[in-house]
Amino acid sequence: MSTQTTGGTDNSAAPDHPSRSDGFVRGVSGLIGGPLGDHAAALDRPVGGERRFWTAVRIVLALVCLTMALHWVQKSPCQDGAWTNNVQYTRFCYTDVLALYYAEGLNEGKVPYRDHPVEYPVLTGYFMGVLGLPVHELGSEDPGLNQAMWFYNLNVLVLGALAVATVAVILALRRRRPWDAALFALAPALLLTATVNWDFLAIGLAAFGLLAWARRKPALAGLLLGLGGAAKLWPLFLFWPILLLAIRSSRLRAALTAIGTGAAALVVVNLPTALLYPTNWGRFLELNTERPIDWGTLWYIGRYLDGKFGEPDAGPFEWLSNNIPVLNNLAYALFFLACVGVAVLALRAPRRPRLAQLAFLVVAAFLIFSKVWSQQFVLWLLPLVVLARPKWGAFLAWQLAEVGYFVAFYGELLGTSTGTPVFPEGVFVLAATFRLTTVVVLCVLVIREILRPEQDAVRASYPDDPDAGVIDGAPDAPWVTRQRASVAAT
Repeated sequence: MSTQTTGGTDNSAAPDHPSRSDGFVRGVSGLIGGPLGDHAAALDRPVGGERRFWTAVRIVLALVCLTMALHWVQKSPCQDGAWTNNVQYTRFCYTDVLALYYAEGLNEGKVPYRDHPVEYPVLTGYFMGVLGLPVHELGSEDPGLNQAMWFYNLNVLVLGALAVATVAVILALRRRRPWDAALFALAPALLLTATVNWDFLAIGLAAFGLLAWARRKPALAGLLLGLGGAAKLWPLFLFWPILLLAIRSSRLRAALTAIGTGAAALVVVNLPTALLYPTNWGRFLELNTERPIDWGTLWYIGRYLDGKFGEPDAGPFEWLSNNIPVLNNLAYALFFLACVGVAVLALRAPRRPRLAQLAFLVVAAFLIFSKVWSQQFVLWLLPLVVLARPKWGAFLAWQLAEVGYFVAFYGELLGTSTGTPVFPEGVFVLAATFRLTTVVVLCVLVIREILRPEQDAVRASYPDDPDAGVIDGAPDAPWVTRQRASVAAT
């Protein structure tokens, strides 16, 4: 019978060093002299009576700042908004932030939802307006001002600050394992997609929501996750693992407080716009209902295989692409079944899973079965996988797949725009399959570590779950104990 460690999380233990604990890093460290020695001076400990300036925390924060600066450079060819000769594809610098400044009427001073329907949830629309309308006013006073460039760079500053804040949250949640946050800070996907859209608004809110939950503030956690859900839908999915772990530990009051606060925040943000401008407010829901199979999804791969190995225009995936309501229901059903599977895993695992493990599985399942998987959605998984499974090997394989998909995606966009294929047929589908496969592999690895908690790197550093808040260190509910005793007896 397994038992949960009581007493909460103790942060006084020595920090983890990846060159010792991570097999991949230990192997690579041989190129520069091998793992950290037993007598080496730790970066976060005083030397000669003085504390080092370059601690692990400061190095990781500097790295994410460097990555965001390089991201800005990588997107700089598109900053002026004058996209001629398909520069947005040939230089890999396309961003919705610039494209939608015009498409959503911000350059004309249109107020989101009031004057123009917006294809995103309300908080993202508000965010666009708060940053875009002042730029339009400046442009009205100074006709020579490049509004697009000002708007994009203002977004880079705010979204970049949210990216740095997300790393700071990971560092706060992993005081014993500060180098885990380096996976996020150095992720190639962050470098390539950080400001393709406004996803970091939801990511930042979700990260702070998880921190509030870990700090045993369920009402604040619910508020932040609810606001995150008002920016992008996926932060609302995090309430499911919170509820499951609360059921297993008999800590329902805290979970229900968070869920209730989150629901209230979602209603408060959406209700005024829904009542005043119902048609424009509902555009997001309408688009998600009507959208066909998007590039790079499981359904897109299936439709391609229909055309290659089945009868043209007669395969099951091709049929689904022509029957969007059925496709919607099937995608929802598969995601629901995945959530049921996560529930079974959470309630029957030999040891209570960690919150980040279940959160990663839920969000990953949503992407795997969704009919839309935009290039920047990789950012949703970044903080969750770092918290769930901070191991470099599989993480880098996944990032390699994301980079390959990124390049193939832009090649496909360029080929569609010019009418001349950039890559041989099937390259884009192969890249999408590789990306999908690596996400599935990460899910399998996380599930394996849930079933074999002795393989969990985070549990090697913490007695229970540093993200679990009031659940951290709590014993399993009596019914779980009885169930496990019954299984052991048989």
